[in-house]
Amino acid sequence: MSVQPPPFLTPLLPDNAPFSPAQRAWLNGFFAGLLSLEGQGAAPLAPEQAKALMPGVDLAAPSAGPGDGDDGAAPWHDPSLPLAERMDMAAGRPLRRRMMAAMAQQDCGQCGYNCEDYSNALAAGSETRLNLCQPGGKDTLRMLKKLAAEGDGSAEAPPPAVGAAAPARAEHAAPAAPQPGYSRDHPVKATFLSRRRLNAEASAKQTWHLDFRLPAGLDYAAGDSFGLLPVNAPELVAVVMARLGLASDARLDGRPIRDMLLREKALGAAPDALFTLLAETTAAPDEKVKLARLAEGEDPDGDLDTTDVLAALDKCSAVPEAGAFLAALDPLQPRLYSISSSPKASPGQLSLTVDTVRYDVGTRTRLGVASTFLADRIEPGTELPVYVQKAHGFALPASGDVPIIMVGPGTGIAPFRAFLQERLALRATGGAWLFFGHQRRDSDFFYEEELEGLQATGTLTRLSLAWSRDAGPKVYVQDRMREEGAALFEWLERGAHFYICGDAKRMAADVDKALHAVVEQHGPRDAAGAKAYIAALKASGRYQADVY
Repeated sequence: MSVQPPPFLTPLLPDNAPFSPAQRAWLNGFFAGLLSLEGQGAAPLAPEQAKALMPGVDLAAPSAGPGDGDDGAAPWHDPSLPLAERMDMAAGRPLRRRMMAAMAQQDCGQCGYNCEDYSNALAAGSETRLNLCQPGGKDTLRMLKKLAAEGDGSAEAPPPAVGAAAPARAEHAAPAAPQPGYSRDHPVKATFLSRRRLNAEASAKQTWHLDFRLPAGLDYAAGDSFGLLPVNAPELVAVVMARLGLASDARLDGRPIRDMLLREKALGAAPDALFTLLAETTAAPDEKVKLARLAEGEDPDGDLDTTDVLAALDKCSAVPEAGAFLAALDPLQPRLYSISSSPKASPGQLSLTVDTVRYDVGTRTRLGVASTFLADRIEPGTELPVYVQKAHGFALPASGDVPIIMVGPGTGIAPFRAFLQERLALRATGGAWLFFGHQRRDSDFFYEEELEGLQATGTLTRLSLAWSRDAGPKVYVQDRMREEGAALFEWLERGAHFYICGDAKRMAADVDKALHAVVEQHGPRDAAGAKAYIAALKASGRYQADVY
């Protein structure tokens, strides 16, 4: 049984270490946990010891100031937190930190950056596009516009990283352009090979396994994501054009409007700029007031969350001019999917595991842009623009001797299929435990035969299943974690890395709560001790998430 750590420990970091008070307190607790200190009286690190731990840091230099730095443990690094709460936590911090708090905090890379680099680029003025945060959506865009308007127009340079060398002079060379195939702005062509359905006809969902052939030179690693540039549904484009009174062959500045709507413009959630345009277009006073309120984020009809571009047009009796309409739309963004294969298992190929998104709003069926593009609108042999998004802190441990615990219900299994293929190819011996769940075992057990084969080889050493729609009480992966908490904690104590993949706001948040409960019960620790234990896992790279 682990011994409950004493409530107070003498600080390990010197007072002049370049961290804010909150960061220093967190790091003291982290280092104390790593060293398993069981009593008071530990001496602070001498300056030369601290320098050895943090080479390149000038310990005599003043701290960057409260709230200026971000060691990765800032409280807004939680995608389950509401935007308003994240902004409250970031109050008083520099612009780049408040911009970071406005984002979805998933480091998904869909914008072409991680969250910190995107916020730094916006604050410094090197990036002017405020609408790249796809998971954050309109809420993030509105907040970024507000923050940008608060500034005086001067660019704010991000500070150098702790331990970084002094910046070069202004005449230093510009960074090299991204290599083709590894950036949303530099896609390459891959070939779609095949699709097969993973769930039975009786399933409430439609989930596909999709295979692609990669062009020569495009590589990836288990844990990376695959970026796709989808095409809107032709039937939706046709209805939008009809609503605008445009012929199917209508052109703007010599370009077919249909092609622009298919490949360049987002037809999902209606942007504020479209509501503003419609308010300026209509002559009806009631419509003008309502559309202006919608442009400000208000919801007079109670349906803003489901109002797409076509639904926005239906709220206005007037028809906007085609050029102004196109200018008011957001660009069609790439979509990222967790890769569900290892290049060691299928060299030159790549797999995805994708749910088809379809749902009804009133009398209309809405379609997920990329998911229905992949499920319905491409044929084997089709070439399409793609790129590999390298993972930000989501990867297997370097040694196959290290155990891994993976929690991935539904399509969250995707990167863990890749992990297991990788571990099989490398003959890893550390042990692997997968928590998988879905609605019904008979129709929704993805990759069942593969998982059984991996168990037979010893690559997958433990499999915990949860079915929420089978007979009896609903069971989710977080319930299985609590039930098997003693073994789960024992794996963590043996050095296991813990991974989550799936929905950020619901599943991942529930799994995180369950993990805290497991550590608290089987540690044993109080709530603060469990929180510190898991914070140490995250800080050391042993707790990683791929959430959306």
